Amino acid sequence: SAVKAGKPMLILFQEVPGCSNCTRFGNSTLSHPLIVEAIETYFIPVCIYNNKGGKDAEALKKFKEPSWNNPVVRIVDANYSDLVPRMPNFNSPAQLVRGINQALTKNLIAVPPYLQLLEEEMEAREKGLETATFSMYCFWKGEGIFGNIPGVIETEPGFQSGKEVVKVQFNPAIVEKAELKSLTNPQGVSACSNNNGFSIDREPKYYLSHTEYAYLPMTTLQACRANSLIGDKKSPEALFSPRQLELLKKVSSQKKQHRQKMIGRKDLATAWEEVNM
Repeated sequence: SAVKAGKPMLILFQEVPGCSNCTRFGNSTLSHPLIVEAIETYFIPVCIYNNKGGKDAEALKKFKEPSWNNPVVRIVDANYSDLVPRMPNFNSPAQLVRGINQALTKNLIAVPPYLQLLEEEMEAREKGLETATFSMYCFWKGEGIFGNIPGVIETEPGFQSGKEVVKVQFNPAIVEKAELKSLTNPQGVSACSNNNGFSIDREPKYYLSHTEYAYLPMTTLQACRANSLIGDKKSPEALFSPRQLELLKKVSSQKKQHRQKMIGRKDLATAWEEVNM
């Protein structure tokens, strides 16, 4: 199938029925809609049971994989050679997305923006985000400013100490608080001395919330970037996957009373199912 389709194989070595590690990997990482889309689009998905006999046991021996092991993912070509390093860390969604993107690059396929953003966000969250709060004359404008800065992963508008503020979560390996301050200070933004007493506004992602994209399930980083682009009167369409854009068409055709805004929803898989009902 891989030779015929001209695609690499993405192989999951998995214990079935599995332990809690196996089921958690399936219910979280392998249920993420954007990861599912990437796997089904660019690879031939294969599952090899690591606790069975017959052809599964033969495959384990061929790939030198242990039996009764935690989930492992390999991406191989038609000759069963690894395209990227073996991925044994079942606790790291970022590792899988990074491996997918590396495999695409190795096969001279451009990594789509939605996968670039997904890798950026997942790696940042796994390494640890830092939080800083900034005040400005209008937090709607403030969210738009911060949402387009590399390294910023999540923004929330609200109030703190009687001021309009934006709480920013960012990857300190890419951008530090001092740099965020220097980048935004010319636009009337000031750094707060602490993050205490923050209360979120009832209408986050103001620019995004007044478009059809408000009803589309997306990651927090996609929401940041989309909100900023819309605020600058630019289309955010390129940020989304083909299946997200198909879902957007479906949502846009529904009557408004049957729709629910998805801004702020972090349970992407559940939100996706709700929209698809």
